[in-house]
Amino acid sequence: MTSLADLEALMSRLGHPVVRSAAPSGSGFPDGAPYRFEIPSVEGPEVLEAVVAEADRLGVPVARTSQGSGVMMLTDEEITRMARIGAERGIEVNLFLGPRAAWDTGGQAKLTQSVGAAARGNAMVAACLADALRACSLGIRSLLVGDLGTLDVLRELKADGTLPANLVLKTSVLMPLTNGPTAALYERLGATTVNVGTDLTVPHLAEIRAATGLPIDLYLEVPDDQGGFVRFYEAVEIVRAAAPVYLKMGLRNAPNIYPSGGHLGVVPKELGRERVRRAALVQRLIEQLDPALAKPSQTSDLGVPEL
Repeated sequence: MTSLADLEALMSRLGHPVVRSAAPSGSGFPDGAPYRFEIPSVEGPEVLEAVVAEADRLGVPVARTSQGSGVMMLTDEEITRMARIGAERGIEVNLFLGPRAAWDTGGQAKLTQSVGAAARGNAMVAACLADALRACSLGIRSLLVGDLGTLDVLRELKADGTLPANLVLKTSVLMPLTNGPTAALYERLGATTVNVGTDLTVPHLAEIRAATGLPIDLYLEVPDDQGGFVRFYEAVEIVRAAAPVYLKMGLRNAPNIYPSGGHLGVVPKELGRERVRRAALVQRLIEQLDPALAKPSQTSDLGVPEL
Protein backbone atom coordinates (compact mmCIF):
# COMPACT_ATOMS: atom_id res chain seq x y z
CA MET A 1 0.00 0.00 0.00
CA THR A 2 1.29 3.46 -0.92
CA SER A 3 2.17 5.50 2.16
CA LEU A 4 0.94 9.03 2.88
CA ALA A 5 4.51 10.28 2.52
CA ASP A 6 4.77 8.62 -0.91
CA LEU A 7 1.49 10.16 -2.05
CA GLU A 8 2.56 13.61 -0.91
CA ALA A 9 5.92 13.17 -2.65
CA LEU A 10 4.06 12.26 -5.85
CA MET A 11 1.89 15.39 -5.59
CA SER A 12 5.01 17.52 -5.10
CA ARG A 13 6.64 15.95 -8.16
CA LEU A 14 3.52 16.85 -10.16
CA GLY A 15 3.83 20.45 -8.99
CA HIS A 16 0.90 20.40 -6.56
CA PRO A 17 2.30 19.90 -3.03
CA VAL A 18 -0.02 19.08 -0.15
CA VAL A 19 0.06 22.06 2.26
CA ARG A 20 -0.36 21.35 5.97
CA SER A 21 0.27 24.88 7.21
CA ALA A 22 0.28 28.00 5.08
CA ALA A 23 3.22 30.35 4.63
CA PRO A 24 2.75 33.87 3.24
CA SER A 25 2.28 33.82 -0.51
CA GLY A 26 4.79 36.60 -1.08
CA SER A 27 2.66 37.90 -3.95
CA GLY A 28 0.33 40.84 -4.42
CA PHE A 29 -1.42 43.01 -6.96
CA PRO A 30 0.68 45.30 -9.20
CA ASP A 31 0.28 48.15 -6.69
CA GLY A 32 1.76 45.94 -3.95
CA ALA A 33 -1.49 45.46 -2.06
CA PRO A 34 -2.25 41.85 -1.08
CA TYR A 35 -6.05 42.22 -1.15
CA ARG A 36 -8.91 44.18 -2.70
CA PHE A 37 -12.63 44.39 -2.03
CA GLU A 38 -15.27 43.14 -4.45
CA ILE A 39 -18.95 43.91 -3.96
CA PRO A 40 -21.11 41.23 -5.63
CA SER A 41 -24.77 41.32 -6.69
CA VAL A 42 -24.53 44.86 -8.07
CA GLU A 43 -27.42 44.29 -10.43
CA GLY A 44 -27.82 47.59 -12.24
CA PRO A 45 -26.81 51.26 -12.36
CA GLU A 46 -28.96 52.28 -9.39
CA VAL A 47 -27.32 49.62 -7.21
CA LEU A 48 -23.87 50.64 -8.46
CA GLU A 49 -24.59 54.27 -7.61
CA ALA A 50 -25.68 53.24 -4.10
CA VAL A 51 -22.54 51.12 -3.63
CA VAL A 52 -20.25 53.92 -4.77
CA ALA A 53 -21.96 56.44 -2.49
CA GLU A 54 -21.70 54.11 0.51
CA ALA A 55 -18.06 53.33 -0.27
CA ASP A 56 -17.30 57.06 -0.28
CA ARG A 57 -19.15 57.55 2.99
CA LEU A 58 -17.35 54.70 4.77
CA GLY A 59 -13.95 55.09 3.11
CA VAL A 60 -13.97 51.63 1.54
CA PRO A 61 -11.80 51.25 -1.58
CA VAL A 62 -14.06 49.13 -3.81
CA ALA A 63 -11.98 47.76 -6.69
CA ARG A 64 -14.56 45.58 -8.40
CA THR A 65 -18.30 45.10 -8.51
CA SER A 66 -19.91 42.00 -9.98
CA GLN A 67 -23.42 41.24 -11.17
CA GLY A 68 -25.31 37.95 -11.11
CA SER A 69 -28.47 38.38 -13.19
CA GLY A 70 -26.60 38.47 -16.47
CA VAL A 71 -26.04 40.80 -19.39
CA MET A 72 -29.35 39.72 -20.92
CA MET A 73 -31.23 41.24 -17.96
CA LEU A 74 -29.84 44.75 -18.62
CA THR A 75 -30.76 47.25 -21.31
CA ASP A 76 -28.09 48.93 -23.41
CA GLU A 77 -28.74 52.15 -21.52
CA GLU A 78 -28.27 50.42 -18.16
CA ILE A 79 -25.01 48.77 -19.25
CA THR A 80 -23.74 52.08 -20.60
CA ARG A 81 -24.57 53.84 -17.34
CA MET A 82 -22.73 51.19 -15.36
CA ALA A 83 -19.75 51.41 -17.71
CA ARG A 84 -19.68 55.18 -17.35
CA ILE A 85 -19.70 55.01 -13.55
CA GLY A 86 -16.95 52.39 -13.57
CA ALA A 87 -14.82 54.41 -15.99
CA GLU A 88 -15.23 57.61 -13.98
CA ARG A 89 -14.40 55.92 -10.68
CA GLY A 90 -11.74 53.46 -11.84
CA ILE A 91 -13.87 50.49 -10.73
CA GLU A 92 -14.01 47.19 -12.58
CA VAL A 93 -17.61 46.43 -13.55
CA ASN A 94 -18.10 42.69 -13.98
CA LEU A 95 -21.23 41.29 -15.65
CA PHE A 96 -22.42 37.67 -15.67
CA LEU A 97 -22.98 35.83 -18.92
CA GLY A 98 -26.32 34.13 -19.37
CA PRO A 99 -28.49 32.18 -19.88
CA ARG A 100 -27.73 29.25 -17.57
CA ALA A 101 -28.99 25.78 -16.76
CA ALA A 102 -30.72 26.78 -13.53
CA TRP A 103 -33.10 29.03 -15.50
CA ASP A 104 -33.58 26.62 -18.39
CA THR A 105 -36.13 23.87 -18.98
CA GLY A 106 -33.80 21.02 -17.99
CA GLY A 107 -34.32 19.14 -14.75
CA GLN A 108 -30.86 18.40 -13.32
CA ALA A 109 -30.14 21.99 -12.29
CA LYS A 110 -33.39 21.98 -10.28
CA LEU A 111 -31.95 19.19 -8.13
CA THR A 112 -28.35 20.30 -7.65
CA GLN A 113 -26.53 23.63 -7.82
CA SER A 114 -23.43 21.97 -9.22
CA VAL A 115 -24.65 22.46 -12.79
CA GLY A 116 -26.66 25.62 -12.22
CA ALA A 117 -24.42 27.89 -14.28
CA ALA A 118 -23.68 25.37 -17.05
CA ALA A 119 -24.59 26.16 -20.63
CA ARG A 120 -27.00 23.46 -21.85
CA GLY A 121 -26.29 22.85 -25.53
CA ASN A 122 -24.30 24.83 -28.06
CA ALA A 123 -27.11 27.34 -28.55
CA MET A 124 -26.73 28.39 -24.93
CA VAL A 125 -22.98 28.81 -25.42
CA ALA A 126 -23.79 30.98 -28.42
CA ALA A 127 -26.12 33.05 -26.25
CA CYS A 128 -23.28 33.58 -23.76
CA LEU A 129 -21.08 34.76 -26.63
CA ALA A 130 -23.81 37.15 -27.74
CA ASP A 131 -23.88 38.59 -24.21
CA ALA A 132 -20.10 38.94 -24.24
CA LEU A 133 -20.00 40.70 -27.59
CA ARG A 134 -22.80 43.07 -26.61
CA ALA A 135 -21.29 43.95 -23.23
CA CYS A 136 -17.87 44.62 -24.74
CA SER A 137 -19.36 46.79 -27.49
CA LEU A 138 -20.85 48.96 -24.72
CA GLY A 139 -17.54 49.36 -22.94
CA ILE A 140 -17.51 46.50 -20.42
CA ARG A 141 -14.11 44.85 -19.93
CA SER A 142 -14.89 42.21 -17.30
CA LEU A 143 -17.18 39.20 -17.63
CA LEU A 144 -18.28 36.52 -15.16
CA VAL A 145 -18.23 33.02 -16.67
CA GLY A 146 -20.13 30.04 -15.27
CA ASP A 147 -19.37 27.37 -17.88
CA LEU A 148 -16.02 25.72 -18.59
CA GLY A 149 -16.49 25.28 -22.33
CA THR A 150 -17.70 28.85 -22.70
CA LEU A 151 -14.56 30.00 -20.92
CA ASP A 152 -12.38 28.21 -23.45
CA VAL A 153 -14.31 29.67 -26.38
CA LEU A 154 -13.97 33.17 -24.93
CA ARG A 155 -10.22 32.57 -24.66
CA GLU A 156 -10.13 31.75 -28.36
CA LEU A 157 -12.12 34.88 -29.22
CA LYS A 158 -9.70 37.02 -27.21
CA ALA A 159 -6.76 35.41 -29.00
CA ASP A 160 -8.16 36.07 -32.50
CA GLY A 161 -9.16 39.67 -31.73
CA THR A 162 -12.94 39.16 -31.73
CA LEU A 163 -12.98 40.17 -28.07
CA PRO A 164 -10.66 42.72 -26.42
CA ALA A 165 -7.28 41.31 -25.44
CA ASN A 166 -7.54 42.99 -22.01
CA LEU A 167 -10.95 41.49 -21.23
CA VAL A 168 -11.09 40.06 -17.70
CA LEU A 169 -12.60 36.57 -17.57
CA LYS A 170 -13.66 35.81 -14.01
CA THR A 171 -14.85 32.32 -13.14
CA SER A 172 -18.03 31.96 -11.10
CA VAL A 173 -18.31 30.40 -7.65
CA LEU A 174 -20.77 28.06 -9.38
CA MET A 175 -17.84 26.48 -11.24
CA PRO A 176 -16.25 24.19 -8.62
CA LEU A 177 -12.66 25.16 -7.85
CA THR A 178 -11.29 23.49 -4.74
CA ASN A 179 -7.71 22.48 -5.53
CA GLY A 180 -4.50 23.52 -7.25
CA PRO A 181 -4.75 21.36 -10.40
CA THR A 182 -8.24 22.72 -11.15
CA ALA A 183 -6.98 26.29 -10.72
CA ALA A 184 -4.16 25.59 -13.16
CA LEU A 185 -6.69 24.13 -15.63
CA TYR A 186 -8.92 27.21 -15.40
CA GLU A 187 -5.91 29.39 -16.11
CA ARG A 188 -5.00 27.35 -19.19
CA LEU A 189 -8.58 27.70 -20.44
CA GLY A 190 -8.44 31.48 -20.23
CA ALA A 191 -9.47 32.56 -16.75
CA THR A 192 -7.78 35.75 -15.57
CA THR A 193 -9.21 35.68 -12.03
CA VAL A 194 -10.59 32.60 -10.25
CA ASN A 195 -13.45 32.27 -7.78
CA VAL A 196 -12.76 29.46 -5.33
CA GLY A 197 -14.92 27.30 -3.08
CA THR A 198 -16.36 29.17 -0.12
CA ASP A 199 -15.38 26.58 2.50
CA LEU A 200 -11.69 26.14 1.72
CA THR A 201 -9.20 26.18 4.56
CA VAL A 202 -6.19 28.48 4.58
CA PRO A 203 -3.86 25.58 3.58
CA HIS A 204 -6.22 24.77 0.69
CA LEU A 205 -5.95 28.38 -0.47
CA ALA A 206 -2.17 28.17 -0.22
CA GLU A 207 -2.22 25.11 -2.49
CA ILE A 208 -4.25 27.01 -5.07
CA ARG A 209 -1.91 29.97 -4.78
CA ALA A 210 1.05 27.66 -5.45
CA ALA A 211 -0.66 26.43 -8.63
CA THR A 212 -1.51 29.81 -10.21
CA GLY A 213 -0.46 33.42 -10.09
CA LEU A 214 -3.98 34.61 -10.96
CA PRO A 215 -5.92 36.68 -8.42
CA ILE A 216 -8.14 34.52 -6.21
CA ASP A 217 -11.72 35.59 -5.44
CA LEU A 218 -13.11 34.38 -2.11
CA TYR A 219 -16.38 35.13 -0.34
CA LEU A 220 -15.48 36.33 3.15
CA GLU A 221 -19.18 36.46 3.97
CA VAL A 222 -21.02 33.83 2.03
CA PRO A 223 -24.60 33.85 0.71
CA ASP A 224 -26.77 31.19 2.32
CA ASP A 225 -27.08 29.15 -0.87
CA GLN A 226 -23.26 28.83 -0.96
CA GLY A 227 -22.78 27.90 2.69
CA GLY A 228 -23.58 31.01 4.73
CA PHE A 229 -20.12 31.24 6.35
CA VAL A 230 -18.90 34.45 7.98
CA ARG A 231 -15.09 34.39 8.02
CA PHE A 232 -14.15 37.91 9.13
CA TYR A 233 -11.58 36.86 11.72
CA GLU A 234 -9.81 34.65 9.17
CA ALA A 235 -9.28 37.62 6.86
CA VAL A 236 -5.64 38.27 7.75
CA GLU A 237 -4.63 34.60 7.45
CA ILE A 238 -6.54 34.32 4.17
CA VAL A 239 -4.89 37.42 2.75
CA ARG A 240 -1.41 36.29 3.78
CA ALA A 241 -1.81 32.84 2.20
CA ALA A 242 -3.85 33.72 -0.89
CA ALA A 243 -2.57 37.14 -1.97
CA PRO A 244 -3.37 38.59 -4.40
CA VAL A 245 -6.96 38.01 -3.33
CA TYR A 246 -10.31 39.71 -3.87
CA LEU A 247 -12.35 39.61 -0.67
CA LYS A 248 -15.96 39.25 -1.79
CA MET A 249 -18.56 40.58 0.58
CA GLY A 250 -21.74 38.55 0.20
CA LEU A 251 -24.48 38.53 2.81
CA ARG A 252 -25.75 35.76 5.02
CA ASN A 253 -29.50 35.82 5.75
CA ALA A 254 -30.30 37.78 2.60
CA PRO A 255 -32.81 37.08 -0.20
CA ASN A 256 -31.72 35.67 -3.53
CA ILE A 257 -32.39 38.51 -5.98
CA TYR A 258 -31.53 36.78 -9.29
CA PRO A 259 -32.81 37.75 -11.77
CA SER A 260 -33.08 41.27 -10.43
CA GLY A 261 -35.37 44.06 -11.61
CA GLY A 262 -37.67 46.88 -10.64
CA HIS A 263 -40.13 44.44 -9.09
CA LEU A 264 -37.75 44.09 -6.12
CA GLY A 265 -37.94 47.78 -5.24
CA VAL A 266 -35.14 49.10 -3.03
CA VAL A 267 -33.98 45.66 -1.85
CA PRO A 268 -30.98 45.32 -4.25
CA LYS A 269 -29.75 48.82 -3.38
CA GLU A 270 -30.01 48.23 0.36
CA LEU A 271 -28.24 44.90 0.03
CA GLY A 272 -25.47 46.65 -1.91
CA ARG A 273 -25.05 49.25 0.80
CA GLU A 274 -24.88 46.57 3.48
CA ARG A 275 -22.21 44.67 1.57
CA VAL A 276 -20.08 47.82 1.57
CA ARG A 277 -20.66 48.19 5.32
CA ARG A 278 -19.50 44.61 5.79
CA ALA A 279 -16.34 45.48 3.81
CA ALA A 280 -15.74 48.43 6.15
CA LEU A 281 -15.96 46.06 9.13
CA VAL A 282 -13.43 43.69 7.54
CA GLN A 283 -11.13 46.57 6.62
CA ARG A 284 -11.11 47.73 10.25
CA LEU A 285 -10.29 44.19 11.44
CA ILE A 286 -7.44 43.77 8.98
CA GLU A 287 -5.94 47.13 9.93
CA GLN A 288 -6.23 46.25 13.62
CA LEU A 289 -4.87 42.70 13.39
CA ASP A 290 -2.06 43.38 10.90
CA PRO A 291 -1.37 47.10 10.34
CA ALA A 292 1.58 46.19 8.10
CA LEU A 293 -0.65 44.82 5.32
CA ALA A 294 -0.71 47.30 2.47
CA LYS A 295 -4.07 48.92 1.82
CA PRO A 296 -5.81 48.23 -1.51
CA SER A 297 -6.04 50.77 -4.29
CA GLN A 298 -7.28 50.94 -7.86
CA THR A 299 -4.60 50.31 -10.50
CA SER A 300 -4.31 49.85 -14.23
CA ASP A 301 -4.64 46.06 -14.16
CA LEU A 302 -8.35 46.28 -13.33
CA GLY A 303 -10.91 45.59 -16.05
CA VAL A 304 -12.23 49.15 -15.90
CA PRO A 305 -14.84 49.93 -18.59
CA GLU A 306 -13.62 51.68 -21.73
CA LEU A 307 -16.13 54.09 -23.20
